[in-house]
Amino acid sequence: MEYMETQGGNVSPFEGPGPVARLYGVTLARRSLLFTGLSIVLLGLGVWAVTVGSYHLTISAVVRSLFGLETGTARIVVWSIRLPRITAAVVAGCGLGLSGVVTQSLLKNPLASPFTLGINQGAACGAAFAIVALGAGGLEQGALAASAPQAWSLNGMCTVTLCAFSGAMSATVVILILARLRGMSPESVILAGIALSALFTSGTILIQYFASEVELAAVVFWTFGDVARSSWQELGILGGVTLVVLFYFLMNRWNLNALAAGEDEAQALGVNVTGLRLTGMILATLVAALVTAFHGVIAFLGLLAPHISRRLVGGDHRLLLPFSCLIGALLLLAADTAGRLLVGSGALPVGVLTSFMGAPLFLFLLIRGMNR
Repeated sequence: MEYMETQGGNVSPFEGPGPVARLYGVTLARRSLLFTGLSIVLLGLGVWAVTVGSYHLTISAVVRSLFGLETGTARIVVWSIRLPRITAAVVAGCGLGLSGVVTQSLLKNPLASPFTLGINQGAACGAAFAIVALGAGGLEQGALAASAPQAWSLNGMCTVTLCAFSGAMSATVVILILARLRGMSPESVILAGIALSALFTSGTILIQYFASEVELAAVVFWTFGDVARSSWQELGILGGVTLVVLFYFLMNRWNLNALAAGEDEAQALGVNVTGLRLTGMILATLVAALVTAFHGVIAFLGLLAPHISRRLVGGDHRLLLPFSCLIGALLLLAADTAGRLLVGSGALPVGVLTSFMGAPLFLFLLIRGMNR
């Protein structure tokens, strides 16, 4: 490229950004504004969710409770019941959205998600094994202890989490092996995930058959997706892990963009495709396993959030990763709030609502893929 000589040195003949750069700047500004708007919506929904329920609270009562100026029932409802639940919905939704978009990108499969690949079912089976075979979760305290967050000991929580991660990783290893086989189409990988889901579900039922009444109640507890069961300790663990994993993928956003163009193109650009896929799937599985260990099986959210985000911002992972986390948090919080309002007592599992939302989308994507 030629440059013009001036007394100040070499300068480019172009006086400012070109039309492509200006268009990109406008698009980026619009999407940043959209992200800010959705964040405000999430914050507003969270504030509203604190006030509604069987025990109605005013905004002033919530604010006083948050700053320690309120005592009695209002303070207990805010700090011990609703605020942990809302925080759990945001953190778990963020984790599932992140896990879903990474799984789809690494496997190059729009139908992939922790639920459709059997990862969530594997985690649930591992948690059931820990409860029944290893006695994790403080079951010696009685049936009610299995549903109370304060009854969890650190050892029991770690045992259930490790077993859930082992079950989820077993499904991930099988999926990675199948994805590497020549001739395995995206639809075939999904069918393999459905088969793994049936296998792990059967394993969970078998564990239930040999369980006592107390253990059976605890296992059923894990099969229902619910964000009302977390303590602040569990939320701290899940939130910390999710932030670390999100930071890792943000640092590898360009590698994910290169992989989206094809494995050969990514390798030509210097991307270690095998290492990225293996490390990424392990981290995505870790987040999904933690969500399942703490909150049970929450179906299809890892499928919904990435596809909605792609409709909004496209396939650039610089925007797709944070948008998937934000959309996942917004969807799960909205579903949990709707479940509390529909039932009144908050007994409707949020996994039921996410299944109603995600199942039609999954069928639509599957039919569209078959027609191509």
